[in-house]
Amino acid sequence: MGVADTGCGTGVGWDFAGPSAAAPSGAAIIGYRDVGGAGLDLRVAATTAVAVVIEFGGRELIVDDAGGRQALGGFVVGLPMAAMRIRSRQAECVEVRLSPIRAHSLLGIAATDLGRGVVPLEELWGSEVRRLREQLADAGTWEERFALTKSFLAQFEPMRTPDPEVIAAWHRILASGGQVKVGELAEYLGWSRKRLWARFESQIGLTPKRAAMLVRFRCAVVGLLAGRPAADVAAGCGYTDQAHLCRDVAIFADRTPGALHADNLPVIALDRYRAWGTFFQSPG
Repeated sequence: MGVADTGCGTGVGWDFAGPSAAAPSGAAIIGYRDVGGAGLDLRVAATTAVAVVIEFGGRELIVDDAGGRQALGGFVVGLPMAAMRIRSRQAECVEVRLSPIRAHSLLGIAATDLGRGVVPLEELWGSEVRRLREQLADAGTWEERFALTKSFLAQFEPMRTPDPEVIAAWHRILASGGQVKVGELAEYLGWSRKRLWARFESQIGLTPKRAAMLVRFRCAVVGLLAGRPAADVAAGCGYTDQAHLCRDVAIFADRTPGALHADNLPVIALDRYRAWGTFFQSPG
């Protein structure tokens, strides 16, 4: 889920753990439990990682996104282009973040399918997911839960390997903070724009242009949450002007820049932001 998660009950009484050093390459694992009964209510902004969320407390997560509402025991979501809302009466979750490069190999689902919205875990892994949820519930520590999750993921053989050129394009988009042009990428790779567009979208789940928009937005989120003026963030992140920044924040977070900063982020969201920060900036 996203760095700019806003609104999570009162933020009191959360047991938070991670990220785990045991995570496979190109991934990171965290865990969180609502031990105070405050309830979970997250408005989740788009991010640059594929998220796998596994609820193990025997409750359902109510997910509202562009595709409608679903009640799920776990789900995977690709690189979303719009905000979503996740609620639960008392959530207990393990969350795995995968770079889109790693997700392309591991999940056994086309990136373009992930791009359509939230996918129930049962669609990926069937009844094995129910067994994993039971094991996570029986585990006594976070390290046990992280080890179980890592073992579960390790059983899946890589389904496919992204093109080296697609990997290079993704790395270059990240390194530029989303400010590289599609024509520059194509020239750098020695591909036509059409070929880059098709291969990148099929393997990452977004077109190069939309991926660059998303990466640039994540760079802007860092500045906005730090309290920098929106005009300064817009200039520093390569937006045409402040209005341009406002449009992207509305698309990805369903907020204005001012509202994004003014939200009283609860403890769990802030901790998650700090814990995931390095992973988001890595090329993955």
